[in-house]
Amino acid sequence: MRQIRFHTYGGPEVLRVEEVGTPEPGPGELLVRAEAIGVTLPVVRRVRGDGKGGGVPLPCVPGDEIAGEVVALGPEVTGFAVGDRVTSLTFSGAYGELALAPAFMAGRLPAGMSAARAVALVRPGHVALAALSTAAPIGAESVLITGAAGATGHLAVQLAKIQGVPRVVAAVGSAAKAEFLYGLGADEVVTYDQESWGEPVDIVLDGVGGDLLPRALGALAHGGRLIFFNSGGGTVPAFELLAGSKTVTGLTMRRFAAVHQDLYQRHRAQLWELAGAGRVRAVVHAELPLADAAKAHEIIEARANLGKVVLVP
Repeated sequence: MRQIRFHTYGGPEVLRVEEVGTPEPGPGELLVRAEAIGVTLPVVRRVRGDGKGGGVPLPCVPGDEIAGEVVALGPEVTGFAVGDRVTSLTFSGAYGELALAPAFMAGRLPAGMSAARAVALVRPGHVALAALSTAAPIGAESVLITGAAGATGHLAVQLAKIQGVPRVVAAVGSAAKAEFLYGLGADEVVTYDQESWGEPVDIVLDGVGGDLLPRALGALAHGGRLIFFNSGGGTVPAFELLAGSKTVTGLTMRRFAAVHQDLYQRHRAQLWELAGAGRVRAVVHAELPLADAAKAHEIIEARANLGKVVLVP
């Protein structure tokens, strides 16, 4: 089968199409024939060696989300059958015609749901809902979302409005993305280079990090909470926490799904329901052939996407 691998860290140019053998599912794993593969900023950073721990063992197959057909079951797997169409987080190894997925992270696709739409909805939607539930926005008057035009951000904007937040502020790198975000329900759109982001907010959902993190923390009102769910790192100015009685909470989906399995399943059902009712729109920015993984990474690195970038084997 074909698979994308990189043997050295770097930009999109290090990604290579290679022929490899078919993997065997281990205990608790599904072998999935990919119909759509999500491209994420954390994966792009991992290829550059900027991920958790400064890098991953090489050679490496990138990719952390997939939708497709189950073709084999590992030992101890229950609740799934060969032929089921599923979507799942994989955490690695998704850039290929076949990929292994942990069964506890998988869910069946509703009838009529395309694989590309499922990839655009499920993981980003899970992250957005997990961030919102961690922030406990019920009663919050305002939420600011960085990376708001991206795969997770554009869903977080919609989900915050659905949860009744009166003021949702979308923060992005370019004013050219404003029309897109207003169309999704954002009340205000600000760009990172603006001197002011307006009135302070109760909650910040930070999907960018890095040099933007102090600015995002500074956007909080007294007693506000920032949910940090990105892979960009960054430094938190401790005095800002003290002086403003502010809180920063980290979020990773691997731990959230493992610790809050019932809530994770409820979030999945909620996403399917909202999408089916037309209340949430998961936008696919581009569908590219698997062999064009480098081009997909270029789009993400340029922050040019409105919604999700998807690879199709």
